Amino acid sequence: MPAATLQRVRKLCLALPETTEVKAWGAPTFRVRGRIFAMYSAADPSRDDGRESVWLANDATNQMLMINDKPERFFKPPYVGPSGWVGVYLDKRVSWKLVKDVVADAHEHIVKKMRSKRAATTGHRTRTLKR
Repeated sequence: MPAATLQRVRKLCLALPETTEVKAWGAPTFRVRGRIFAMYSAADPSRDDGRESVWLANDATNQMLMINDKPERFFKPPYVGPSGWVGVYLDKRVSWKLVKDVVADAHEHIVKKMRSKRAATTGHRTRTLKR
């Protein structure tokens, strides 16, 4: 089933604007304008907790709310979890509508971060006034 699950994750991610797939750390990652917003993790007992999942960019508040609300579905992934990323288990009965929504949220989260970073750098330019 992992190949079919990965295909569904891939289809959801690549349907979003400006998304590309890049293999990194031996796994598919999905990026918007070069920034990762989703990472697929295959079921591998030697890696992580051995469950098939997708890790998604988020903020710490949403991560906490999602995990507290549905700990059987969401988790704090290793490495990126402390930055607010949330994992979604894909190895049991999966709500693909939910996965689609959280993938879209992750994409938008990164796009907003890039916009605010760009606004912060361009908004502080000093202009020289002509006399």
